[in-house]
Amino acid sequence: MGTFGTRGRAGAPRGVAALAALALALAGCGLKSGSPMVDDVVPGSVGRGEPLKGASLTVASKNFSENIVLGQIIGLVFEAAGAEVLDRTNLPGSISAREAVRKGDADAMYEYTGTAWITYLGNTEPIDDPREQWRAVRDADVRNGVVWLPPASLNNTYTLAISRKNNAKYGLKTLSDVAELARRDPSAVTLCVENEFASREDGLPGMEKAYGMRIPAGNIRKMDAGIIYTQVSKSDSCLLGEAFTTDGRIRAMDLDVMEDDKRFFPNYNAAPAINAKTFAKYPVIAKLLDPVTAKLTTGVAQELNAKVDVEGQDPHQVAKDWLLKEGFIKEG
Repeated sequence: MGTFGTRGRAGAPRGVAALAALALALAGCGLKSGSPMVDDVVPGSVGRGEPLKGASLTVASKNFSENIVLGQIIGLVFEAAGAEVLDRTNLPGSISAREAVRKGDADAMYEYTGTAWITYLGNTEPIDDPREQWRAVRDADVRNGVVWLPPASLNNTYTLAISRKNNAKYGLKTLSDVAELARRDPSAVTLCVENEFASREDGLPGMEKAYGMRIPAGNIRKMDAGIIYTQVSKSDSCLLGEAFTTDGRIRAMDLDVMEDDKRFFPNYNAAPAINAKTFAKYPVIAKLLDPVTAKLTTGVAQELNAKVDVEGQDPHQVAKDWLLKEGFIKEG
């Protein structure tokens, strides 16, 4: 299963040229793989009257757990609303799923506002306000044939995490608190991060500048993303570690996450991205997905991600169980 370290959801602007080249290569591939969804589901609170009956729709996702679950959610809602659905989730990397929707090889996926704004649309500065970030993406992406529906509060962005056991001593709640601790007691703040986060301007160097934070080089340890959570939770090698706000291991390993109180990190709110021709033909898609998206919070994402990444459950079943629990769909 895809992991958070490979998701490519926060690609830096310098990667745009490479992504564009990959997009051209993928354009010639067709990307025709996929399998039909065959669930026996019917409308719950959404999809009544089966407004998609007779439609054949394809859902896509990137190849990490959270985005796969979100893709399955769309597919199950479409199924309950009467559509025949082809499952093309778990496509390699961000660009292949994006291009599938843009070109019409797929009809819908959940995409992230920060990824679109910076990686696909080529901007260098994120927009602080999450809603304004989404509006800017929505308005700019019209020319690319992609319709953006309203976003979730689910925000898959960077943070720093600390074990609750260690935080009992420090009471850290915000990144400003971390900066203050680093000023007061420089030896206390040890940090575990990925190599990329350690060097990117939208990572550690930029965060230190934004918060006036000074962490001695000897206190920064670089390692693989998956190891960071374990080190923060179970060892004394790092007081804090780089984390992603929706990662299921945050709850599973009893970690506290720091609030980005100066809003340095870009917003990566998930929102349905729909092929424009598909949406013109089936505008009811908005009515189907809007109430579902409204329920997708960062906390919900942590819970669903943990079921996949910690408990080893199947992403499709995780998506289905959540939709059933929320009453959006029912068993047939």
